[in-house]
Amino acid sequence: MAYKYYNYNPSEGAAIPFAALFGLTTVIQIWQTIRARTWYLTPFIIGGAFEAIGYLCRFISATETPDWTMKPYVGQSLLILLGPALFAASVYMLLGRIIRTLNAGTLSPIRTTWLTKIFVAGDVISFLLQSGGGGMQASAEDADRAKMGEHMILGGLFVQIFFFSIFIFVAVIFHRRMLSTPMHRMGTDIPWNRYIKILYVVSVLILVRSLYRVAEYIEGKDGELMSKEVYIYVLDAALMLIVCVVFNVWHPGKVVGAKAPGGGYKQATEDVEMLTGPPGRNF
Repeated sequence: MAYKYYNYNPSEGAAIPFAALFGLTTVIQIWQTIRARTWYLTPFIIGGAFEAIGYLCRFISATETPDWTMKPYVGQSLLILLGPALFAASVYMLLGRIIRTLNAGTLSPIRTTWLTKIFVAGDVISFLLQSGGGGMQASAEDADRAKMGEHMILGGLFVQIFFFSIFIFVAVIFHRRMLSTPMHRMGTDIPWNRYIKILYVVSVLILVRSLYRVAEYIEGKDGELMSKEVYIYVLDAALMLIVCVVFNVWHPGKVVGAKAPGGGYKQATEDVEMLTGPPGRNF
């Protein structure tokens, strides 16, 4: 039995605006990142590019209806699926940067030298599982292989949800400790409290999107969520676009960029150390 790419006719009118909007917000993010030298947002930029190209591929698929071809289908399937995992990587790194900038490592439930490593490692595992499963599903020529791909994607999404849930828990504990410890807030004028709340917002949006994807793959190809296109735009595209716009409006460079306290070369060096450890130290 041949694998059917879509259970509906993809909409040209929905795909192209989202491709354009994701492209616009990504270009703005590139400019902001270069200006503030917030290189840890590179995964975020790549994630935005994935979304833009993914919806462009979806538009191409829509123009092919009903004779869809594999390449645009694979492109939209993989890139839209993987973009949020890259957003998550930068969100994880941002919390570590805020803690380091405030010199408040003692208030973190997890040592700052391990904080980013743990969550980014979980994100990499999630990314690899989703990309492997997405590739298998997108290129499937029969229902059995497509089902195997769905199971891999589900595994990756569960990993993402698990680590994101722990991340939010860690952020809440750190936030509460900061609010109850005035000593760590003295002498700093960076809007750290606002950006912790922004982290909550984008984290919840990515988490809701991941839960939607889990429900989608649990229901399967003939389920409600995969049978109507509206869900992917309301529960995935719109939520991820909000995440991108939030990071444009409240860019992290205002708290942990070159113009923020401790910015420039020192912060760029810390980016490397958070992932590899300080010079001369093995992990």
